[in-house]
Amino acid sequence: MDLQLSGRVAVVTGASKGIGLAVTRTLLAEGSRVLAASRKSTPELDALSGTGLLHVAADLMDPEAPGQIVARAVEEFGGLDILVNNAGGPPPGVALPRFSFLAPTDDDWRAMFEFNLFSVVRAVRAAIPPMLQRGGGAIVNVSSGSARLPAAMNVDYNAAKAGLNNLTKALSEEFAPQGIRVNTVSPGPVRTAWWTEEGGAADILAAQVGTDRDSVMDRVAPEMMKLSTGRLAEPQEVADVIALLASPRSASTTGADFAVDSGFLKEI
Repeated sequence: MDLQLSGRVAVVTGASKGIGLAVTRTLLAEGSRVLAASRKSTPELDALSGTGLLHVAADLMDPEAPGQIVARAVEEFGGLDILVNNAGGPPPGVALPRFSFLAPTDDDWRAMFEFNLFSVVRAVRAAIPPMLQRGGGAIVNVSSGSARLPAAMNVDYNAAKAGLNNLTKALSEEFAPQGIRVNTVSPGPVRTAWWTEEGGAADILAAQVGTDRDSVMDRVAPEMMKLSTGRLAEPQEVADVIALLASPRSASTTGADFAVDSGFLKEI
């Protein structure tokens, strides 16, 4: 199916690995021009380099960074059609999961909201004017199934993502009549660096339950999170839904939340 994305300009945050890398690769394959933003590049992102891809090193904990990223995309490619706010999860230097409300400090809460909510607010604020100049656009915010399933584990992260869902609905209500569609995609556990890197979630859970990291990803986490498919999702599976929501093929889809979570969220 032609997603009608050829020639469109996209900004993807957190683009160097995981879901962001898969989104960048998919949009490029569909003919889009992509500004890929991340703190640093990776060999996998470098392998995509060529016409249509621009990597910009940026730290979204810097309040000026989101606006600078959008401005660079407009300068380089002449406008903006798509914004994928994918960067999120543990702020730089933070390891998750945390297992209790009492674990995060005030500074932890501030950092979590800065990375997972405020950076999105700033990116959207910068993106809306150039999108309006082009007659509209599509914004996809990567949230989490945990935004709708409160728990003591990672309570600060869950609250930030719940705020992101609320923000997305509000943005859609205001800007859909002007041609800008805003949706969320809510993954469950995905085989990204959050889980797989040394010291990441798999290692932390392995230490907690007394097993090894591979067993956590292959068996323990799917069972603990009651995943209907019995496995963690792959980044490309999330990226495919994001690309569809960015596409004009989804012209009547706005203010919606799409779960790509292996059956994690059971509630209606």
